[in-house]
Amino acid sequence: MTLDLKRPIVAAALASLILTALVLPAAGQHKNEVTTLSFSAAAYTVGERLTYNVSFSSFVSAAHVELFVAAHGTFFGRDAIQLKGHVETKGVVYSALYALNNDYTTYVDATSGLPFRAEQLGHEEARPSSLASDLNPSGAAPDLAGIYDLLSAVYRVRALPLVEGAVYPLTVTGDSVSYQIELIVKGRETIRTNVGSFNAIATQLRVAKHSVVNDYRIQIFFTDDERHVPILVIAKLSAGQLRAELASLQMLPVGPKQPPGVATPTPTPTPTPTPNPKTTRPPLTAQPIEVSGMPFKVGEQLNYRIYLASVQQPVGLVSYQVRSRSRYFDHDGLMLSTSAQTTDAALRLFVANDQLTSYVDPQTLLPYRFELSISEGSRRRNEVWTINQDYGNATKQGSAKIDIPIGTHDYLSIFYAVRSMNLAPGKQNAVSILVNGRPKTVIITAVRREMIQLDAQKISAVQVKLTTPEDSQPDKFQLRAWISDDDRRLPLRMTAVTELGALRADLVILPVTHQ
Repeated sequence: MTLDLKRPIVAAALASLILTALVLPAAGQHKNEVTTLSFSAAAYTVGERLTYNVSFSSFVSAAHVELFVAAHGTFFGRDAIQLKGHVETKGVVYSALYALNNDYTTYVDATSGLPFRAEQLGHEEARPSSLASDLNPSGAAPDLAGIYDLLSAVYRVRALPLVEGAVYPLTVTGDSVSYQIELIVKGRETIRTNVGSFNAIATQLRVAKHSVVNDYRIQIFFTDDERHVPILVIAKLSAGQLRAELASLQMLPVGPKQPPGVATPTPTPTPTPTPNPKTTRPPLTAQPIEVSGMPFKVGEQLNYRIYLASVQQPVGLVSYQVRSRSRYFDHDGLMLSTSAQTTDAALRLFVANDQLTSYVDPQTLLPYRFELSISEGSRRRNEVWTINQDYGNATKQGSAKIDIPIGTHDYLSIFYAVRSMNLAPGKQNAVSILVNGRPKTVIITAVRREMIQLDAQKISAVQVKLTTPEDSQPDKFQLRAWISDDDRRLPLRMTAVTELGALRADLVILPVTHQ
């Protein structure tokens, strides 16, 4: 499989088509109309957060997309709605095909959806970027004759009636290129996704004088209600089908609308302690959400530096995140994710870029779906597991079902499950973990309380030992972890013995300022 990424239109298939297929669908007016079309405010419900999983060809999880109606208030002296978006390619697609990791913020007129300011923040490690542009100056007609950026276009099209047989044109700008778009409403269909079945409005996207994009035959399906939520996007590329499917729809708690006249400053990005911006993007949540009975909240992000005994500088960076709680794959679930990359200091030893995603029950933290994308040197591994905890079996996509003990964890869910266990010194917990396609028993023993030092801070922790009693050498890798002895149960340090030598992962702790 090859892609000519030097052609901007093909690059858009993995960049703009991820957001383009969701966001380029332009809103506009009927060809025979010149007046303003109806505007439904339901498409701009503050607190609405949409997440999408993007698959491409044989890559079941090629990218992640988030769209968020963040606020309604006074921005830059105008009554406006703040829209946010994030697009991030993952795993092999990120490392080998197209690296994309962008945040988008757009401010639109609250009564028309017409954008007046668009901001883009790129987090690619090799070329971080920050762009801002002003659109449609104050006093412009509040209709569809203006120019829309990628993010504002998807919301404006949702605010239209989407009448069957209608054709909606609009001018949309992206990467300094203007596109003349037509969205053609084809009819109605029933669409089944992982979050349920929907009565949907079927549309097709066309771009004037762009035969290459039109050959993709981009289809977009919107819910057949006043909100017109995009639930599925399909594009047919020569290298395979690109499919963006709704993974969750949340209504997050938000504060009251800001009163008129209140000046709202442009948000300033908060510095993060880890030097790799790809793994430290803040979540698009309005505020942390409690997870009942658990020592963490939705939105928690833990970043680690990895050290080898033979190398002074960090050889890797790892980030764990509790991304969101919603209905995923027909289950109430928590979406957990982790990403791990080697740094320049490890280039002579090892090169890795791994992505893991786990969907777990919010009460038990047991996984029901696990996605793995491994890129380590010349080794590539992409797997999707469906786990049935009620019947004790697991199925890898494209493979036969295997039997597992009820209560089996995956590589990622166990990281959070340990934090919820009884870790009184001397206490042992036995769990089953799915390792290399088969269940393996792990004994988790709380050894003792001790003080450990991270940077300049000394922190009370419980040392935990992990052993595998079924193996001839149960403690071969000398797996140890130090969990903070407080309500948050933070994994502060993890150590192991590997083929490359002794390995240590330390939590990045922000320095405390004494006053």
